[in-house]
Amino acid sequence: DHYGLDAMGLAAAAEHREIQAHLDRGCVTCTAAMRRARDAAAVLGIAARGAEPAPLLRRITPATGRASAGFIWIPILGGALAFAIIACFYFAGRENDTGRELGRVNEIRRTQNMEITRLHDALGIIGGGDTRSAAFGARQQTAPTGRVFVSPSQGAVLIVSNLPPASPGKAYAMWTIPKDGKPRPAGLFQAASGGATVHMRRGSIDPDAEAVEVTLEDAAGVAAPATSPLFTVRVQTIVR
Repeated sequence: DHYGLDAMGLAAAAEHREIQAHLDRGCVTCTAAMRRARDAAAVLGIAARGAEPAPLLRRITPATGRASAGFIWIPILGGALAFAIIACFYFAGRENDTGRELGRVNEIRRTQNMEITRLHDALGIIGGGDTRSAAFGARQQTAPTGRVFVSPSQGAVLIVSNLPPASPGKAYAMWTIPKDGKPRPAGLFQAASGGATVHMRRGSIDPDAEAVEVTLEDAAGVAAPATSPLFTVRVQTIVR
C-alpha cells in the first residue's frame, strides 16, 4: 500500500523517506515494487509525486497518513475502466463483423431479386400470346439440345443443354434470322456448368423471324456472325 501511495505522491513523510532510502541503496524489492506502483498510477491517470492529486485522493488522515475508506475504490474504478476499454474494442470489432455480414446478405438478396426478375421476364416470353417455340437436337445425344421461344412483342428465350464451355476469350452469340436472311444480334452468353443454359433476349423481335441460330464468337462481340452456326432452329413465322 505504501508503494502505491508514494507513487501517487500521497505517502506520509516517514514512509516516503524509508522507501526513498531503500531506493537510494538499490533495494531490489523496493525498486521493482515502485516500478509496478508507478505503472499502475500511470494507467489510472495519476501523476507521479509532485503533481496535484484528484480531490478523491486527498482524503488522507493527517495523523496516520492512511488513506480514507474512499481510496479503496480507486483500484476497482481502474479495473472497470480497463474492462470498459476492452469492451469497446470487442464490440467495435463485432460491429465491423456484423456490417460485413449485412453487406454479404444484401448482395445475396440483390442477386436473388435480379434472378427473380429475370425468371419473371423469361416466363412472360414463354407464356406470351404471340410466342412460337421449337425444339432442336433431340435425336443427337452428344449435340446441344433444347428449345427456343420467340415472342415478337417481348423477346426470345433459348434453353439448351450439352453446350460445352466456350474457350477463353470466346462467347456464344444468339441471332434471329428474318426472311431477308440477315442475322440480327440477340446477345452473348456463356454456357452454364453442369446444367441447362438459359439465355434471354428482351425486347421486340422482327415478326418475320424464321429461325434462331447460335455461333461461337469473340467475347467482345461482333456485328455479324464470323463463324459457322453451331445449330440453327427453325420457328414458325409470326404473321402480322
